[in-house]
Amino acid sequence: MKLLRSATLAVADIKRSTSLYAEYFDYTVIEEGQIDANLAESWGTPNSTNCPYAIMQPSSGAEVYIRFVEQPSVKSYKALRTYGWNAIEICVTDVLAANERVLNSPFEIIGPPREIEGLPAIHPMQVKGPDEEVVYLTQIKDDLPAFDLPRAETLFDKLFILVMGASDMDATNKWIEKHVGLHMGRDMEIVYTMLANAYGTDINALHRISTMVHNRDVFLEVDQYPDAASQRERHSGMLPPGCAIGTFWHPDFNTLTGPWITEPVIRNGPIYKGKRVGTMKDPDGTLIEIVEG
Repeated sequence: MKLLRSATLAVADIKRSTSLYAEYFDYTVIEEGQIDANLAESWGTPNSTNCPYAIMQPSSGAEVYIRFVEQPSVKSYKALRTYGWNAIEICVTDVLAANERVLNSPFEIIGPPREIEGLPAIHPMQVKGPDEEVVYLTQIKDDLPAFDLPRAETLFDKLFILVMGASDMDATNKWIEKHVGLHMGRDMEIVYTMLANAYGTDINALHRISTMVHNRDVFLEVDQYPDAASQRERHSGMLPPGCAIGTFWHPDFNTLTGPWITEPVIRNGPIYKGKRVGTMKDPDGTLIEIVEG
């Protein structure tokens, strides 16, 4: 069972964001409205009540979504400089063709296509959107020995990994194992050009990253962030800027005991499909929303 369900991005102009993701990534709006008070409370963000939202789906029709929530921008927010959700990863059929699509777009290429030593199965690139959101665009060439990876059916297809920056990667991994019911996948050190550029450190320095998995499904990356990283500032009672929420299915929801921000309840719509939903905060305050699988 593939557990990744959705990523929620906080954006300053929802019409701009949905237009950009439609034009450059071939995503389509399938639902829009305003965040209701009960959902906002479940995230611990009561002042997000009545904020406009839109849910977008890839052209392949895969039921893995990007949800945009409009709220005022946070001037201090810079990509990759704070703890929490820092990137979403979309699989593509051809990373070089994806690169051509975004070359002269409002998306800034912050990591051109580059194969990663020790990970020949993937060929990624990275872009940054106008709300400082980071999007990895990754061509998948093969499965990994212990994990299954999705194959894109359209040039830009579904989300398949969310990337979290942690103040203490080991502590975060243990928290996720205990409270979200996932397991450690890989723990490795890689040259991480994008992080080095964000912090002005040695481009060849090694950075620790890890993956969290469910059986052979790998969908969550946790990165150890440098000491210079900080907590993400946000408007009072609102979502953090950039990538704000990661939403996952869980096939054995009854085994989860929280700590929930509010008690899980049944919710409707494309992301929830009439199932129970609850949200937790990890040790860095990162919002993890769980849907009954």
